[in-house]
Amino acid sequence: MRRFKLANVLFEVEDFLKYDTALLYRPKKGSMVSAGADGTFRFSGEVDFCTYFNAISAAKWRHYTGLVSIRLHLEVAGDPVRVKTVGLTKHAEDGPVDEVASTSVLFDAAADFKTHEVDVPMGDALVSGFVLSTAGSARVRNAYYYTLVEDAQVRPVRLALCTTTFKKEEFIVPNIKRIRAGIIESGEPIADGFHMFVVDNGKTLDAKALTGDGVTVIPNVNAGGAGGFARGMMAARESEADFTHVVLMDDDVRMSVESLKRLHALLSLVRSEYSRAFVNGAMLQLEQPSLQFEDVSYVRSLGGFAKVKPDLHVNTREGIVHNEMIDVEVDQAYGAWWFSCIPMSYIDEMGLPMPFFVRCDDVEFGLRCKPIYMTMNGICVWHARFEGRFNAAVACYQYMRNMLVTRALHVRGGQRVFMLLYWRLFHIYLRTMDYAAAELWLDGLEDYLDGPDVLMKGDPFEAMGAAIAKAEKYVPVGDLDPNVMHNLEVNLSWLQGDYSGHTLRKLLVAIPHDRHWFPDFMLSDKPGMLSPSVSENFTPWYKTAMRKQLVAMSPDGRRGAVRTIDRERWHALNARYRELMTRYRNTHEAVEERYRFKMREMTSAAFWKRYLGL
Repeated sequence: MRRFKLANVLFEVEDFLKYDTALLYRPKKGSMVSAGADGTFRFSGEVDFCTYFNAISAAKWRHYTGLVSIRLHLEVAGDPVRVKTVGLTKHAEDGPVDEVASTSVLFDAAADFKTHEVDVPMGDALVSGFVLSTAGSARVRNAYYYTLVEDAQVRPVRLALCTTTFKKEEFIVPNIKRIRAGIIESGEPIADGFHMFVVDNGKTLDAKALTGDGVTVIPNVNAGGAGGFARGMMAARESEADFTHVVLMDDDVRMSVESLKRLHALLSLVRSEYSRAFVNGAMLQLEQPSLQFEDVSYVRSLGGFAKVKPDLHVNTREGIVHNEMIDVEVDQAYGAWWFSCIPMSYIDEMGLPMPFFVRCDDVEFGLRCKPIYMTMNGICVWHARFEGRFNAAVACYQYMRNMLVTRALHVRGGQRVFMLLYWRLFHIYLRTMDYAAAELWLDGLEDYLDGPDVLMKGDPFEAMGAAIAKAEKYVPVGDLDPNVMHNLEVNLSWLQGDYSGHTLRKLLVAIPHDRHWFPDFMLSDKPGMLSPSVSENFTPWYKTAMRKQLVAMSPDGRRGAVRTIDRERWHALNARYRELMTRYRNTHEAVEERYRFKMREMTSAAFWKRYLGL
C-alpha cells in the first residue's frame, strides 16, 4: 500500500481573499490566527477548518473513487492541541447541517513539531473536516488529507493546461508564475507530464521570454475563445508528452494551484465509471470571493440555459455541504470553459470546438460529447461577475447565431417555443429602443440561415468586428448630452434589484407594450433610466414607459448611452424580422441538415489549421 495525498490544507491566504478567509478557516470569536510565508499557521483559541478548501468532500471521494478511508496528517508544535474531526451532512436542501460523526484527540505539548495522524469520518458524511483548539498558543504546518491505495489503483494522469488570452497580461502573467512555482517546480506528482499552453490571440505577450520550464506561449490569430482553445487542444494532441487530459481555463481569472492538484488527485483514483468524466471547476466571483456563481449548467429543451445549482455562499458550513449534495449529473449538461477538464480521448473521437469565436463553444461541445460531469469543493477559479458587462455583439449576435447552430446539431424539439422567446426578446430590445441590439439579433438569425459557410470562410474576426461596430457605444456619463442628463432621474439602486413589484406590475412588464405605437404628444420629454441588458433591467416600468428618450446606464453609473425614439428604424427592423421569419419557416429544416452534414469537417484539425492559417 502507498500513501496518496488527496488535498493540502491551505493556511496562507491569497491577497484577493484577505476579506474572505472563511474559505480557509473560521476562528471562534476571541481566537487569534496568523499564517506565515513559511507555511506555518499560528493560533490560539479555536479554529474551524470545515471550510470550502480545508474540508474534504467525503461523499464525492466515496462516489467517484470508491475510497472508504481518509486520514488527516498534521504537524503540530506548542501548547497542547485538541483536534476534533467532524462529519457533516444535510438531509434536505433547505434543512440544517448535522454533525453525523466526530472524534476528539488531545495532542501533548511539544517544543518542536510532532507528526500526528487521525481518521476523518466517512460513513454518511457529505463533507468532513476538523477543528483545532488550544488553551495557549500553538503552531501547525504541512497538513493534508491522504489515503492508502495499491499501486495498481493509481491511474497515469498527464495534464495539458490550455488558456487563451487576449491582451490580459495583468491576469495571465501572474498565473504563469503561480503555476510554474506551485506546480511545475513543486516536485509533486502533478508535475510529471504537466505542461501549460498559453494561446496568445492578441500577440502581445513576450513569447520568447515566457516560454520554457513547462510553459509554451503560442501566438495565434484572433479567432476568439473557440479558436484559442482549438489551437491549444491541437498543440496538446500533437505533443510527444501523451497527455491524458486537457484543462481549458480562461485568461482573466484568479486561481489557486491547489485546485489543479486536487483535480490531478481525483483523476488518478477515479473508478472506471468516471474514467471518462469531465471535471468542471466552479466559478466564484472576484468581487465577492465566497459566492459561487456556477459549476455545471444545462440547456433547456425549450430554450436558454439554466444552472444546476443556485448561487451559494461557500464561506459557511451550510454552503459547502449544500454544494456537495446537489447532483450535477443531468441531461443536456455542459461546463463553461473558465475551468473545464476534458479527457483527450474525447478530442480524438469527437473533434475540436465549433468555430463560433465566442459564446456557446463550450455549450455545443458539452452537448456533442454528452459526458458525465464531476465537481468538487476546492476545484474552482475566481472570475469577475458578468452582470453589468452587456455587449450586444456577444449577447445578441454571437448568442443568436451560435445557439441556433447548437440546437440544430444537438437539440430535438422545442424549437417553436425557442423562436417565440426569440420574438419576445427582439421586441423587448425594440421597445427599450436598443435598435443596435435588435439589429444584431436579426443579423445572428440571418447568418445562421446562410449556413455553415458563414462560420467556415473568411477572417475569423470579421463577423465579430462588424458586430462590435454596430453595437451601442457606452461613454463616460460626463460626455452624454447635458440636457438629457439634467432632466434624468438617477437612482442606481434600480439597476441592482428587482423592482417589478406585485403580480400586476410584473404582468405589465411582461406585456410587449411599445412606445412606438403612440404619437409624440402622448410621450414624455423627461428621459428614463435603465440597464443596457434586458435581462438585468430592474428599473420600475413606470419610470421608463412612454418616454421619448432613455439612458442606458452601467450599474456603477459611470458609463451610459442615450437612446432616442426612431420610428423609421423601428419600422425597418420589424419588416426585416418578418422577412427573416418567413425565410426561417421555409428553410430551417434544410439549414439544420447542412449544419449536421458539415459538423465533422468544421471540428476537424485539418479545417482548424486552414482556418488559423497554420
